[in-house]
Amino acid sequence: MTERQEFLHFIDGAYRPSASGKTFPVVAPATGEIYAAAHEGGEAEVNAAVSAARSALNGAWGALSIADRTDLVISVADEINARFDDFLEAEIIDTGKPKSLASHIDIPRGAANFKMFADTIRTISGEAFETATPDGAGAINYSVRKPRGVIAVICPWNFPLLLMTWKVGPALACGNTVVVKPSEETPATATLLGEVMNKVGVPKGVYNVVHGYGPGSAGEFLTSHPGVDGITFTGETRTGEAIMKAAGTGVRPVSLELGGKNSAIVFADANLDKAIEGTMRSVFANCGQVCLGTERVYVERPVFDEFAARLKAGAEALKIGGPFEEGVSLGPLISAEHLDKVLSYYKLAKQEGAQVLTGGGRLALGGATKNGFFVEPTIWTGLTDESRVMREEIFGPCCALAPFDDEEEVIARTNNTYYGLAASVWTDNLSRAHRVARRLEVGVCWVNSWFLRDLRTAFGGAKASGVGREGGVHSLEFYTELENICVKL
Repeated sequence: MTERQEFLHFIDGAYRPSASGKTFPVVAPATGEIYAAAHEGGEAEVNAAVSAARSALNGAWGALSIADRTDLVISVADEINARFDDFLEAEIIDTGKPKSLASHIDIPRGAANFKMFADTIRTISGEAFETATPDGAGAINYSVRKPRGVIAVICPWNFPLLLMTWKVGPALACGNTVVVKPSEETPATATLLGEVMNKVGVPKGVYNVVHGYGPGSAGEFLTSHPGVDGITFTGETRTGEAIMKAAGTGVRPVSLELGGKNSAIVFADANLDKAIEGTMRSVFANCGQVCLGTERVYVERPVFDEFAARLKAGAEALKIGGPFEEGVSLGPLISAEHLDKVLSYYKLAKQEGAQVLTGGGRLALGGATKNGFFVEPTIWTGLTDESRVMREEIFGPCCALAPFDDEEEVIARTNNTYYGLAASVWTDNLSRAHRVARRLEVGVCWVNSWFLRDLRTAFGGAKASGVGREGGVHSLEFYTELENICVKL
């Protein structure tokens, strides 16, 4: 991608510029250079997109049978895979993540989301009850699931395609139409998906994309639009709170996966090789920009020193560089703004008395990546549970290690947080694994693993980490309306 690109809105099956003519720069994180301009949407673009989505819902899309609709949804997945290299290139330049990660996670799972939810809709059953009546003839009650309507999809920048299709896949499979507002940092793959929709014959207006920012821009206009029937969002908790307030007007449902301050708990009886490997991924994958990533690591005292030394060695062995370099395992942060945020926490950790085992600063690379947004993978010890670094989400390649002495203590310390998204427990004691996992106040808990996902399972956060659950049949609670029909016999 050597030429400056331009990202237009995709509305009613066609690409179009903003009526205002306003654009904003899109920066490649690995180089720090502007590589594209995206058109900024306003009320006009949001109105047009919502109107197109409503027309499709009431028209050609709404008239399709479940079989025909899900065939189209599966065709979308097939076409993403057919254009794998195009989506891979777009995702990599937007995020800066290593090719090895994007090619094994982002694109394949982005396509798989469509197929899995199409299969779910094809096989889901309703409920039916025979009901006694005073006259003895009885009645039958049965349920039908109907599309919720026009869904606003607000996407994050860390896994732009994967997390967008995680929402668009079930929305379309259930018969809804969507208006997507991708992150202003990563507009490429959402825009490219419009070509796929047209290629496979998805009716106009089913899938729409409006670019822009949040407050005072496309995001605010979309979430406050009275023609939107539901809002799904992945991102920081503060933005989720604003979306919930907007959704209160009209009493519209929300599905929110928000921030986290996730813990790993490593017991002394754990297989340390596996615990180190899993924690390395949970802390440093995608440069720590993973909502499910680990920022607090509690290690039982008898193995604390060994674990700390081995994690330090692992962090220092990571190869950091541009996304297309061979063997690179750690890329840049997403933006200059996020770089400043992460570095502010690196500075704060020292002020709060942390011992820096490794890292703690910005990383200067040469060549094309000399202006990229790279930081050192960082590990601290010596922080108290009440320090800001141990309580606030950083979203960078860093973690704080702390020793613990018994099970009750570590459960209490893990739960002592505003958030409740995810946790991992490392132990070879099966009884302890079950006992501890169910007491953690999180939406997802892994035992002796991390980021092992079955798309049929419930996914979401507890406490300030979210509202609702998606995944498999659980997605239907948001993406469909359940109607009961009572027939008197």
